[in-house]
Amino acid sequence: MAVPKKKSSRMRTHHRRSAWKAARPPRSTCPRCSAQKLPHRACLNCGTYRDREVLETE
Repeated sequence: MAVPKKKSSRMRTHHRRSAWKAARPPRSTCPRCSAQKLPHRACLNCGTYRDREVLETE
């Protein structure tokens, strides 16, 4: 099994981890109000999820 000869510094570890770029989360449209929302989440504009009202909105 491979064993490192020296301890990796925090700078080297953080530099390696910072190279990974996360993609923006995908967006979908709400079928009721056509607002942009995250998939599999309740719509913050109208408060519905799967054709049911789950959040109270004004």
